Amino acid sequence: MSSRLKGKICVVTAAGQGIGRAIAEAFVAEGGTVWASDLALDKLAGLDNATIRALDVRSTQAVNALAEEIGGIDVLVNAAGYVHHGSVLDCTEEDWDFTFDLNVKSMHRMVRAFLPAMLARGGGSIVNISSGASSVRGVPNRYAYGASKAAVIGLTKAVAADFIRQGIRANAVCPGTIESPSLEARIEAQATALGKSATEIRQGFIDRQPIGRLGTAHEIAQLAVYLASDESSYTTGAVHMIDGGFSL
Repeated sequence: MSSRLKGKICVVTAAGQGIGRAIAEAFVAEGGTVWASDLALDKLAGLDNATIRALDVRSTQAVNALAEEIGGIDVLVNAAGYVHHGSVLDCTEEDWDFTFDLNVKSMHRMVRAFLPAMLARGGGSIVNISSGASSVRGVPNRYAYGASKAAVIGLTKAVAADFIRQGIRANAVCPGTIESPSLEARIEAQATALGKSATEIRQGFIDRQPIGRLGTAHEIAQLAVYLASDESSYTTGAVHMIDGGFSL
């Protein structure tokens, strides 16, 4: 068993599936003391050696209560997110507000709630999951999503700049298209909406990755481990592309 995160108290949101789940599992494997949260508590089943909690990251009260329960931490991973499909003409105000509340304001809530105790411990690492579809690159039918993930990059850089001399590091991770339950659900939805097969829609996602395949949540988790560990102690405010060449 590796121990790159031994002695570190880690909080991971959206740990029930996909990238969040892979990060929580990797942190446990690296010796971290992991608090894994998700909106649906049942999705956290099987996360052995982690403390699990139901958490609605859209609730300031719930986020503050969890921060009070846990106290000081060393690593915060904000992985909760939602992918809205469509252009500006397909985006209602409700779509926009929900996307920004879940993708951006949730990170604001988490950072604001947990940062004071991180500062009291002398520092820590914040890892925010952004996307290649953001300020990095414009992607068709990702209007609200791309705007929100661009905001995540801005939020991350702002936190990094404000607390760089107080031991806080903040970095953004920008994945390409990743194998996940979320992707599978979007493939099925688009297949139904367009009258195409799921195989055809899936191939379209693969084709837009220059490397010729989709990424895995495990690959993203390994980058998160690095950013959470002391190995990345000279790294902050950075945008880390892990996208199979999507941003080329």
